[in-house]
Order: sequence, then structure tokens, then C-alpha cells
Amino acid sequence: MAPASVDHDQKAEELRKATTFHPSLWGDFFLTYQPPTAPQHEYMKERAVVLREDVRKIVNGSTDLRETMDLIITLQRLGLDYYYENEIDKLLQDIHNLDYNDKDLNLVSLRFYLLRKNNYDVSSDVFLNFKIQDGNFAIADTRSLLSLYNAAYLRRHGDKVLDEAISFTRCCLQDIVEHSESPFAKEVSSSLHTPLFRRVGILEARNYIPIYEKEATRNEAILEYAKLNFYLQQLVFCEELKHCTMWWKEFLVKSKMTFVRDRIVEVYFWMNGACYDPPYSHSRIILTKITSLVTILDDMFDTYGTTEECIKFAEAINRWNESAVPLLPEYMKGFYLFLLETFYSFEDELGPEKSYRVLYLKEAMKRLVQQYSKEVEWRDEDYVPETMCEHLQVSMESIGSVALACAAYVGMGDVITKGTLEWVLSYPQFLTSFGVFVRLSNDLVSTKREQTADHSASTVHCYMKEHGTTMNDACEKIKELTEDLWKDMLEQCLALKGLPKVVPRTVFDFSRTTDNMYKNCDAFTSSQALKQMIELLFVEPIPE
Repeated sequence: MAPASVDHDQKAEELRKATTFHPSLWGDFFLTYQPPTAPQHEYMKERAVVLREDVRKIVNGSTDLRETMDLIITLQRLGLDYYYENEIDKLLQDIHNLDYNDKDLNLVSLRFYLLRKNNYDVSSDVFLNFKIQDGNFAIADTRSLLSLYNAAYLRRHGDKVLDEAISFTRCCLQDIVEHSESPFAKEVSSSLHTPLFRRVGILEARNYIPIYEKEATRNEAILEYAKLNFYLQQLVFCEELKHCTMWWKEFLVKSKMTFVRDRIVEVYFWMNGACYDPPYSHSRIILTKITSLVTILDDMFDTYGTTEECIKFAEAINRWNESAVPLLPEYMKGFYLFLLETFYSFEDELGPEKSYRVLYLKEAMKRLVQQYSKEVEWRDEDYVPETMCEHLQVSMESIGSVALACAAYVGMGDVITKGTLEWVLSYPQFLTSFGVFVRLSNDLVSTKREQTADHSASTVHCYMKEHGTTMNDACEKIKELTEDLWKDMLEQCLALKGLPKVVPRTVFDFSRTTDNMYKNCDAFTSSQALKQMIELLFVEPIPE
């Protein structure tokens, strides 16, 4: 019988000759596209400056507890909170220290949501006042039920009352959606699909603006500023998309790898969700390029590359020098040189004071390729790890989460230090939990699709082998584990000391984009599922 590596080598050569992914849905669209608001750019910038200060006065003048909490959540949902971080931090301190009516479920839920979200160590015992029996809560109005539901998703391990709150409120809210004419029905439906804490911020802003516009309590200055801010961001995003599309076209010419996935727009959309605030343009571009390169590496080790080719490429990556080019087969040479060239460009763009950061990104990429190599060994030996834990020791890194987190921080401002990057490359528990979350989320939607291909075993297979279950039962258990990982990250974030707030916030934003990408299918591979969201963010105007 031929060894598994020989079988795979034959298939790899065949796959390189065949198109295995659907073509790009966007082509060169963003090379020339400009949003219709482009001619008003200068006016919008000037008007936004005025409105920003008008809204600041509203924030600084807020005194009523409920109104203050509603205001903060509104600014967060509209994507405006970035501009008022200092003011919001002060308000949150006041909210934490003030006495409040602990018999008002909506008030208690809003306070808990805001404080837990911002890493205050508040107890879930505040909800015991509303328990009656057998996991049930006193029936409340729809607004309070919805607030409790959203607050409960900031649960940590041991928050039994919040686990019960989710079960109880979900049943109540589903009943409201199915049988009620409540004005909150659309909002309830959105929360049942994705709780507020887990929504991708920039998508939430785009979706919430037209909803806020219809609210009787809306503030006109906040509404106008939210619209202008979104349009100004949309113009920047389209310029970044143009840059990334041009980079991708250059890659295709220089590498001659015509068989790779053309997903540059989808990659940008994904990475945009993790770093959408205005200062992070550099992070979005670096992330898009790194993720595109990592996707090719992943496909190369997983599908296109023969075992011998993958070994040679791993050696070349470890050298990280043009002298390694002769090691490589012809079709890998252009890709390898383009990867080196892209990293040189990062150093030039960061300048002499920050170019050292790229060294950390190189190390993250080298370690990633080491994990790919380990998976190739498993595949060639037909080895299925005995336990899911054994699998995750490799696969929580091979999913690329640490490399992407590193790429995000490399592109950020002075707030990121050598200490931050050294923390990243120490593979701390917080990033490990994030990596496991991404891996399990990916495997849940991709395992069945990959059954017919020549892939190494997934975490789903390992769970089946370890516990003797069916694939469906394994998937249900892994869904439970992904819920536990949200709890892990919230707990571990509380323990982080001495890091800028943007560090854990970026990881949570990555987690939100991952949840969005893999919620119903592998939307990255089957990118038709993302088309409408991409249009909403980058192409379509906000409906009037």
C-alpha cells in the first residue's frame, strides 16, 4: 500500500490544476469605486468636528443614572464611544460608586452590562433579588427582559444565576417574537440571533443608525454625528480596500499562484471588524495582508503542497532570507519572495522607531508554520490525536490567532510597547483561550465540508474518538465549549494588569468577528454569505 504522504502528494498536484474555490465576488470593483458621499468629504469633516463637541456637552451634562447608561450604550452602538473614552470612563466610575435602585430589573441589568463589559469586577448576585423558583425570574416588561438577556451574556464561570437568566429570558423573548406586536420585536429578534455584547461594532453601528432614527427619544445631534461619522469611515475604508486590492493584484502577478482563494475583500471586511476605530488604519491594512498570506499558507500546507514541499517551505520560513529561494519548488518561489517583500514594506511604513515590531510578527509567523508542519505529520501518519486537548495544543496556534493579534498591535500607535509584543509571544492564557475559541468555531462549520478532502483530523474528530460519540453529539458539546470560552476570556481579562485597554478589547473584537464569520457556515470559504454585509458597510448609503 502506498504511504499516505504519496497519496496526498498526487492529490496536491491535481488540486493545483483545478479551481477548488468559487471566484471572487468583487473582482476589481473597489479599485475604482467611490461612495456617493465622496464629493461632500470636506463639508462632512468640518460638520463632524462641530457635532463632536456638541455631543461632548451632552455626555458631560449627563447626571440621571438611567439616562447616563442609556446614553453610553447608545454611543457604543452607534460607534461613537471612541471619541469620548475619557468621559465615559469617568461616568462608569460614577455608575460603579453610586447608590441605585436594586429592585429595578432594567436598571440593574444595564448597570451590570456596562460595568462587566468595561472590566469592573461586579457580582452577579444582584440578580438573585429577581429569582422566584426553579430557575425562573419574576415576569417583567419586554425592555427589562431584553436588558437582562444581554447582561447575562457577560457571565463568567460560576455565574449560575446568569446561566438561568439566559434560559428564562430566551424562552420569554422567543414567545414575544412569535406572538406579540411589541415595538421591540425587531430588537428582540436581533438579540436572540446575536447578544449585544457579541456584535461586531462597525456592523452594529450601520444597523443601529436607522433604528435609532425612529426612536422617539433620539437626540438629533447624536443622530447626525453618527451618520456623518459612518460616512467618513466608509470613505476611509474604501481607500484602504483599494490599496489592499492593488496589493493583491500585484501578488497574483508576482507569485503566479492563480489557484489560491481570491478573498481580499472578505479578508478586509473580517479584519475591519476587529480594528474599525479611526486610528487603526495601519492595523487594518497590515492585518488584511497578513491574513491573506496566512490563508495561502494554510491552504498550501493543508491542500496544495506535497509533504516534501511543505518541509522545504518551513525551512525557508525559518531562514527568512532570499537565500532560501533555491530550496523551493517553482510555484512557491514567487509567493515566498512576495511575503518577504511585504514584510520589508511593513518596516518602511512603520519607520525607524517602530520597525522593530515587525521582528515580533516574523517570529509569530515562524511559530505558525511550525504548527502547520506538525499537522502535516499527523496527516501523513493518518494520526488522530487521542484527545481533543492534545489536538488543541497544536491547532489553537495553527488557526493563526496569535499571529493576527500580533499583526493588529504592530500597526497601532505608541500605546503598544515592546512589553505588549513580548506578552503576545509568551502565548498567555488569554490569547490561548482566544485561539481555542477561533479553532472550535472554525471546526464546527468546516468539518463536515472537509470530510471528502484530504484533511487532517479536526477537534470534532478528536472529541468523537475520545468520547465515542456521533459527529452531531460532538458538535453540540463543542458549541457548549465555545460558550465556556467566552466565560474564560472575560475572567482572564479581569486578571490582565499593566496592558493598554486596547489589547484585550482587540481580542474581544476579533472574537466577535469570528462569531459573525462562522455563525451559520464557513462564510469565508462560501463568501456569498458576506456579500450583503460588505455592501452595507462599504457600498450602500444609510436609508433615509
